[in-house]
Amino acid sequence: MNVLLGVGNESNGDDGIGVYVARKFKHKDWIAIDCATVPENYIGKIARYKPKKVVIIDAADMGLKPGEIRRIPKEKVGKASFSTHSIPLSLFISHLKELTGADITLIGIQPKSLYGKMGKEVKEAAEKVIEYIKEGRIDEIEEIK
Repeated sequence: MNVLLGVGNESNGDDGIGVYVARKFKHKDWIAIDCATVPENYIGKIARYKPKKVVIIDAADMGLKPGEIRRIPKEKVGKASFSTHSIPLSLFISHLKELTGADITLIGIQPKSLYGKMGKEVKEAAEKVIEYIKEGRIDEIEEIK
């Protein structure tokens, strides 16, 4: 089994994109979990699935155009800004990797606004991400520079 984690705060405009993806994502080989702003609260649940792959989706300020999508390797997490987490995502990823041994991929979607409603560009990016994951094409998503 594989696990998709949607992270974010849906009350903060585009910051809710990870939650949006987790709620929309359906696939027979995947479990999707809406983690809101506390993915660390789900570590035990994730570990029980014994995932081979874990994909984390979150809004990330990467200095790109709204809706741009990037894979963010653990060693490059500092190149993006994540605003609504109680612990740094790099620490969460390290702990999850140690606990599960899973292949972990962080996917960032560039937000436009952290206020009001979720933007069109960001929702369109979410749909693309869902297709990439369903089709097993995660590696085709460009890596952050």
